[in-house]
Amino acid sequence: MQTFQKVLTCALSDALAAAGLPEAGDVTQATDPRFGDYQTNAALILAKQRGENPRQLAEKIIAHLDVERWCAEPTIAGAGFINFRLKPRAVASHIRELLRDERLGAPVSVRRQKIVIDFGSPNVAKPMHVGHIRSTVLGDALARVAAFLGHEVIRDNHIGDWGTQFGMVIYGWKNLLDRNALARDPIAELVRVYKKTNELAKTDENVRDACREELVRLQAGDAANLGIWQETVALSMKEFEAAYQILGVHYDIQRGESFYNDRLPGVVARLCESGLAERSEGAICVFFRDIPELADKPCLIQKSDGGFNYATTDIATVDYRINDLGADTVWIVTGAPQKLHFQQIFEIARREGYTADFRHVTHGSILGEDRKLMKTRSGDNVPLRELLDEAVHRAEKIVAEKNPELCAGEQRAIALTIGIGAVKYADLSQYRMSDYVFSWDRMLSLQGNTAPYLQNAYVRIRSIFRKLGTGFVAPNELLLAEPAELNLAKRLGHFAETVPQVLNDFRPNLLANYLFELANAFHAFYEACPVLKADEPAQSTRLALCELTARVLQKGLELLGIAVPEKM
Repeated sequence: MQTFQKVLTCALSDALAAAGLPEAGDVTQATDPRFGDYQTNAALILAKQRGENPRQLAEKIIAHLDVERWCAEPTIAGAGFINFRLKPRAVASHIRELLRDERLGAPVSVRRQKIVIDFGSPNVAKPMHVGHIRSTVLGDALARVAAFLGHEVIRDNHIGDWGTQFGMVIYGWKNLLDRNALARDPIAELVRVYKKTNELAKTDENVRDACREELVRLQAGDAANLGIWQETVALSMKEFEAAYQILGVHYDIQRGESFYNDRLPGVVARLCESGLAERSEGAICVFFRDIPELADKPCLIQKSDGGFNYATTDIATVDYRINDLGADTVWIVTGAPQKLHFQQIFEIARREGYTADFRHVTHGSILGEDRKLMKTRSGDNVPLRELLDEAVHRAEKIVAEKNPELCAGEQRAIALTIGIGAVKYADLSQYRMSDYVFSWDRMLSLQGNTAPYLQNAYVRIRSIFRKLGTGFVAPNELLLAEPAELNLAKRLGHFAETVPQVLNDFRPNLLANYLFELANAFHAFYEACPVLKADEPAQSTRLALCELTARVLQKGLELLGIAVPEKM
């Protein structure tokens, strides 16, 4: 099934060819519905290129446009924009097609790719905190959209499970661990012993030396230290999985940094043999002297003491994802401060001959109401589980107030859907590079651009069909007689045009904002057009619009990783 945007773009292309003009411009959704539903600036582009009058070119293009099946006569506005207004009959026909289409008109990509998406990436022996929300929910949404559009997606959680900090963790485990505290709250106890060891190491040289010795033993394969490390990893992974289960996030593979350890010597040897790496002051580095912004920023891949670092591991990770997993594309979803690091890693990959498409998908930060990075009163990062539990608790209070007749279990299930959805949507409705202020009142509001507002629109529709009582069968003919009906129907057609745009510059906020506009259009329709009290054929048309709106809201929110309740 083709969208209106697609068929009008093809018609424009045919008209340009018939007029002896080159391809130019696109057909896009109109910025101002007063002038039409779609528009193109092709005449403006061509006029600038050819030094001609844009309105005259627009008239020439219109003379060859064959769009009568879908649109009224195209019009010219401003300096030379060509506007298209859809015919109600064409919109009604399109809605009938959408009702029969499980994909709601969304296309499947003609260039199917195998995409590895690296997102989340927590560190072992540390709690996941509020800062992990952005990478986790953004990566999950991109993975869902890419899979929906037909790509083969591999979700990879690159766990921080190796490094110098484990010398301190193992020392603390052996000398400071409280087993009862570990049983009650494993991550809190691991953080406590690490912090205490770090404090001691700052003032006691013997502790510093002991931590280094514990790290050397671990790296040499000492059985006792490996056992402590493995137990630490297992405890952390259990904590991570609990958070992912609440968030509704899953991974296809979870590869820790330790997975790549045996590959690191080969990485350094290969880069040295190829001449990409060289020794500098005892260390081995890759220089980028031909790239101005990197000329004074070499990438260190082996330290002067022979140790490896994150860059070495990430180069080995590139090898694995391309050679072992067969990825065509790699997206790494992390914060903007890692921009330089991944610019270096991707440049090394290109110099080694990898032709995959590497993208660093960066994002901004979550701020507290004071517009500073969100912290606890003690200055620590807000634990993720604590924040998620608070979201559900607050949502549960709202559900209990609005539906006290529901049993506690049902209230809890609804609150989980609303609370977690609110947290995710508050993030995904922002442009990913923007910082945003975390506000409980705003994100849980039933008004405005929030998940509860969208979920409530879905719930309202389901209640209509519960009141209807009988099963609904879509009519063969739809009659879009009222402006609110026509406006909602046109909005429903935009879903298939919006979803593919999400992957252009990685912007789930485009889908979120579309769903908000759809919910607004539905509520305007609901207020203006009675459904169950309407006579035929209006009732069947309005029920069809309700049914399709519910399906689009549910699918759109699902692509953002957000569920919908049947009741609120």
